[in-house]
Amino acid sequence: MQNPPTHLVVMGVAGTGKSTIAAALSEQLGWACAEADEFHPQANIDKMSQGIPLQDEDRWPWLQEIQDWMSAQALAGKSTVLTCSALKKTYRQLLSAAQGRVLFVHLDGDADLISERMQGREGHFMPPALLPSQLATLEPLSDEELATGS
Repeated sequence: MQNPPTHLVVMGVAGTGKSTIAAALSEQLGWACAEADEFHPQANIDKMSQGIPLQDEDRWPWLQEIQDWMSAQALAGKSTVLTCSALKKTYRQLLSAAQGRVLFVHLDGDADLISERMQGREGHFMPPALLPSQLATLEPLSDEELATGS
């Protein structure tokens, strides 16, 4: 167990490999793993399935649910690995307020390769048509976030 518990948030736009990397980290570290997609309310899933980008007002309750889960895990003494797009600094600030130490691992890639990967996915509600919206929304980690880990 880490003291304090640590949360590794594997972040980036859809199709960058967050789930693959998070699963490998979780297995290697022996930490609980969660997919932020599992916390989305049905209304968000419906919007994205229809090719409608989420707005901040759609994301805040979802991000709060994730932060609550992270805090509950930390209060139980558990470190975690979590996938989450965490596209904006303000979103990451909310997640960073969780109990425990929060570190972000930003996965990035070529837009064409990411789009190709998304087109090859089966059973996911996020259509490749939303990739440009995610890329436009993405705020890379700031120097402050890189230096402090939060």
